[in-house]
Amino acid sequence: MRRADRLFQIVQLLRGRRLTTARWLAEQLEISERTVYRDIRDLMLSGVPIEGEAGVGYTLRHKLDLPPLMFDREELTALRLGAEMAGAWSDPQLARAAQTALAKINSALPSDLRRPTAAMYAPCYNNHDAAFGPLRNAIDNQLEVELQYRKPDGPIESRKVLPLALFFWGKHWTLAAWCELRQDHRHFRLERILSFKVLEQRFVSTPERSLRAWMKAAGAPADALD
Repeated sequence: MRRADRLFQIVQLLRGRRLTTARWLAEQLEISERTVYRDIRDLMLSGVPIEGEAGVGYTLRHKLDLPPLMFDREELTALRLGAEMAGAWSDPQLARAAQTALAKINSALPSDLRRPTAAMYAPCYNNHDAAFGPLRNAIDNQLEVELQYRKPDGPIESRKVLPLALFFWGKHWTLAAWCELRQDHRHFRLERILSFKVLEQRFVSTPERSLRAWMKAAGAPADALD
């Protein structure tokens, strides 16, 4: 996490609590208490109205407002529902990020806009697939992956793939990838991946082996990624 992002996170965490200890902040941000003390000092020197001391805790002296968020009610409903869906159907790390994003949005809104406009929810029934987080990381870092995959009514196959994207189809997630065995684009349902290994070998996307090419092969509109 960049230091600027960490300082912003500290302010956000202080906004939501009456008294916050350095130990609690360190646990939330996964940093040392010494780093918290240094960051708090620098925030105070920069004019952020923080009060408190080491060993006691910290609080914001008065409400610190962020620039107003120019969302209408329909936009806020979409954001809330999207965040709930990310929390329910992705991986635990994204679920935590979704909740943090919602807290940030709500903390900067006037009270009359914090109420949902409709009763819409995306409940979670332990739908987090263990493969989701590591595969998402492999996509972000362009790392090759080896899969043990069970085809429907077929044998278990070993595939080496270049992971390109994760797609959610309402009931299941699929991994869009370039398959080295078939030398073509393929997609793999996550619940059929029996095991996998993220390799250290990085790959470079080419026009033929890219997400745009996968989308074109799948019949998606030409401007789907624009």
